[in-house]
Amino acid sequence: MDTDGLRVLVLAAQAGSLSAAARRLEMTPMAASRRLAALEQQLGVRLMHRTTRSVSLTPEGEQFLPHAQAMIEIEQAARASLAPAEQGASGLLRVTAPAAFGRKIVAPMIPRLLDENPELRVDLELTDSVVDIVAAGIDVAVRIGRLRDSSLIARRLAPNPRVICAAPSYIARAGIPRTVDDLADHECIVLSGTQSWSFEADGKVREVRVGGRFGSSSIDAVHATCLGGLGLALLSAWDVADEIRSGALVPIELDAALPEARSIWAVFPSARLVPPKLRVFIAALERALAPLPAAAKRLPLP
Repeated sequence: MDTDGLRVLVLAAQAGSLSAAARRLEMTPMAASRRLAALEQQLGVRLMHRTTRSVSLTPEGEQFLPHAQAMIEIEQAARASLAPAEQGASGLLRVTAPAAFGRKIVAPMIPRLLDENPELRVDLELTDSVVDIVAAGIDVAVRIGRLRDSSLIARRLAPNPRVICAAPSYIARAGIPRTVDDLADHECIVLSGTQSWSFEADGKVREVRVGGRFGSSSIDAVHATCLGGLGLALLSAWDVADEIRSGALVPIELDAALPEARSIWAVFPSARLVPPKLRVFIAALERALAPLPAAAKRLPLP
């Protein structure tokens, strides 16, 4: 049985689109449609309803889909058993990550990853928007913070400590907040749509309303304006570690309250189809993240 046709079926079912499946498989939409049609002809049943905008499984397609996934896994396992151990991962890996995290953490690890896997290619999309990875044909998304409920698979990679910080010029002008209630009297730089910061105090999570004259959808812009002395910002420890060490930013510790814990996640479409290229990327990212929590705990606090 043609495994390319099986892959088209599985990926089109996930994305609801033949075009998205074609992008994942690096073929034209017409070629993907022909592969699916050939599979249907071979089986003697129609597996998908097609429109100009979307596709959906027929009852026969729903019944056959788990078997298609199993056959793809068997084929992948068979190929892996014959491949030399030193061959490594191959193919194109599409990754999306938040802009600052991708620039500071993901991009620097790519040269070593590609050196260790000569047949691997990586396309890295940096955006602070939440990408529909199935529709966009993305293999893995790096996400930070709370995850929305979805059918996607999420793997926790590391904790993501956060810190309130400000430039010395702002502190000289406005002083240092000592409690979460003091934040109401300060200029707080927030992400667009954010009205509060969450803190852990006495074993409970407390939402504290914050605001100021500037907000942005970009964490890089929040970081930059904080460095410029505009106000307080709640940023990831890995994002401000260098500035804190140099004195360009001052970390602020509030009495009896810590910024609520967050995590760094790898999110991907399916636990059943985890190719070697995705496994080596996640392993490399975990290596890159391993020293970060310890480094964050060493940040000097006033």
